[in-house]
Parts: sequence; C-alpha cells; structure tokens
Amino acid sequence: MKIRRNILKVRPRFVKFITFGFAAAITLWPFGIYFIRKTGFYSPEDKVLVNHEMIHWRQSGELIGIFFYLFYFIEWLIKLFFYGSRSYYNLSFEREAKNNERNFNYLKERKMYSWVKYIFKK
Repeated sequence: MKIRRNILKVRPRFVKFITFGFAAAITLWPFGIYFIRKTGFYSPEDKVLVNHEMIHWRQSGELIGIFFYLFYFIEWLIKLFFYGSRSYYNLSFEREAKNNERNFNYLKERKMYSWVKYIFKK
C-alpha cells in the first residue's frame, strides 16, 4: 500500500469530485492513500489521519474494493434520509475509523468486518 501526497496538483477535478472538495485524505484501494490538503494539521505526517486512512484501507480490502465503495454509497443514501447532511459522519466505516483513529494498536487487534457493528449502533 502506498501513501501519496497529492496536494490537489494531480487530478484535482477527480479528487474534488470524489470528496466533494472537503476531505483531507482519501483511500483509493488498491492504489493507495492520497493526502489532498496540506492546511492545518492535515499532512502525511499526521499519525492520527494516517491511522484513520489505514483503517479504511483494511475495510476496503475486506470487501475487495468495489464492494466497499458500493456498500459505502448505499449506506450513505439510506442514512441520508435519517441524518441529512450528517449522514457521512454516521456511516459505519467512518464511525469505526473515527472511534479508533487514536488507538495506534487498533489494526493489530482489530477483527475482520468490525465495521458491521457500527451499522445500527448509535
């Protein structure tokens, strides 16, 4: 897995389209993790952000990439009705990554498909 610094110079329209222009980093399995903002604390040196994206890397690997993105989009559409603009923050994948991004041992102790328990959990 490669971690790349993009800083919105390479394919900026594509990255902005995927992230709606607000993400600091994006995991594109199997191509790598792209850091697209260098403002504030967002950088490849930010261990919390790297850990967050590595959790997404593991999630997408479990679902062979395409199924990860398909399930991500379907869950977002469903949760859009319940949470509106906060639907992104209530996705099971995002909740697992956010809740464990500061636990740097999480990937070592994480069980496969751990994101499933976050689907219905409040």
